[in-house]
Amino acid sequence: MFWTIVGWIVLGLVAGFIARAVVPGKDDIGILRTIVLGVVGSVVGGFLFGLFTAGLRGFHPAGFIGSIIGAIIVLVIYNKVTGRKTRR
Repeated sequence: MFWTIVGWIVLGLVAGFIARAVVPGKDDIGILRTIVLGVVGSVVGGFLFGLFTAGLRGFHPAGFIGSIIGAIIVLVIYNKVTGRKTRR
């Protein structure tokens, strides 16, 4: 159980950092929000993967690539909702 939680944190951190690097502009959301971004992105990626492959299977984490894609989607939505990174 402990290593599962540590794995989620590490995966969330890596996926969140990669998503922040891919989405243009500066993000000043901090390390904790980056981890949450990656973990939520993993669940979103798993949900989308389930929709496109075997139908709706519920919420569960995706693999590494799916986590990054999900984190990018979550970061873009977060930026739109909070008004961050608006282009002039």
